[in-house]
Amino acid sequence: MSEDVRRSRAGKVSPDDRKASGAGAAARKVTVKSADMKEDMQKEAIDCALAAVEKHNVEKDIAEYIKKEFDKKHGATWHCIVGRNFGSYVTHETNHFVYFYLDQKAILLFKSG
Repeated sequence: MSEDVRRSRAGKVSPDDRKASGAGAAARKVTVKSADMKEDMQKEAIDCALAAVEKHNVEKDIAEYIKKEFDKKHGATWHCIVGRNFGSYVTHETNHFVYFYLDQKAILLFKSG
């Protein structure tokens, strides 16, 4: 099976501001900064991140939760980085990349490998 891969730099696409929907989201601001992902999967990533933030306080644990959920639902291998200050340059499968802010936390989620 051949995989399409694409190089991406977070923040190079025009910002796409969204408000999250669902329980507990009213007080949270979601801003999608860069995405190569279908709308429904982006919403799923945001909802998953909201659930992760509700369950965990440590950024490493939030990233682990999101990564494992996407591995289960969409097959391996997903990678997730959560933090307030980091740079990135990643290679990802086409239609499997999203970079967004949940309040002050940046979340980078992509599939590669």
